[in-house]
Amino acid sequence: MLDTPQTQVPLLDMSRQADDPDGFAAALGQSFERFGFAMVSNHGVPDALVARAWAMTKAFFDLPEDEKRGYFLEGGGGARGYTPFKTEIAKGATHVDLKEFWHVGRELPAGHRFEQAMAPNVWPEHPEGFRQTFIELFAALDTAGSRLLSGIARHLGLAPDWFEHAVEDGNSVLRLLHYPPVPADAPEVRAGAHEDINLITLLLGAEEAGLELLEKDGRWLPVKPPEGAMVVNVGDMLQRLTNHVLPSTTHRVVNPAPERRGFSRYSMPYFLHPAPDFLIETLPGTISAANPNRYETPITAHDYLRERLVEIGLIKK
Repeated sequence: MLDTPQTQVPLLDMSRQADDPDGFAAALGQSFERFGFAMVSNHGVPDALVARAWAMTKAFFDLPEDEKRGYFLEGGGGARGYTPFKTEIAKGATHVDLKEFWHVGRELPAGHRFEQAMAPNVWPEHPEGFRQTFIELFAALDTAGSRLLSGIARHLGLAPDWFEHAVEDGNSVLRLLHYPPVPADAPEVRAGAHEDINLITLLLGAEEAGLELLEKDGRWLPVKPPEGAMVVNVGDMLQRLTNHVLPSTTHRVVNPAPERRGFSRYSMPYFLHPAPDFLIETLPGTISAANPNRYETPITAHDYLRERLVEIGLIKK
């Protein structure tokens, strides 16, 4: 693949995985090694469910500000429920992000061993059907994420089911994002340059453009999935686990062109996390003389997540 300004993140067909799992894994791994990103079609998340989720997302963010703020949990670090506009800031950024969001987590039964580490979900009264829609979407994205992790495992020379134990009852989060219209002279970007914390992120396409990744040569490359496709990117936990063989690439959401600044932007990233007690320890197969171990000391996923949430301003030390 030539590294020219026309280079694009490749679109991969996930339906290939059933008949040619090694071929799909190789293509996915190559895209991740090159960009830290991939785009996938035929990912198995039903179109009708996605359409219902978009409608629910827009309906929720159209609610009165006071009603939305009633679901903000002070001191909760944004783990569940509503987080107001201009709360989160990218690590090292000088301006807060121009967004508000809602978090849905995994539903755990009472008495589950992770109930102290994973907060219970908060569900709004309106719009009707919100809870059921996003429980279904969370499950569908969880399944798609497991398939992608199986491909990653194959690419790394691991057993295809290597990640299954790691992500069983994982602390994954579905984020519903609303970027309101922005003034023409706004100095901020909608979401500052950052890397994701988790293993991989699955992003259902937004109607309004703006997602860009930082190329190795310092150029920003737009990421524009075709309708119905999903963007997938490597997070910091997977980068650490793979000793940077799979890079967690800096990305951002830029303000739109002046003629589009009066329009909102919505997106629904699914941050796939391991279980809180999973030990992030460098995979032996990723260590070599040319790529020595960058992380001699392992860390649990829970402790790593907490460190990062402090850095982005969602929780206090």
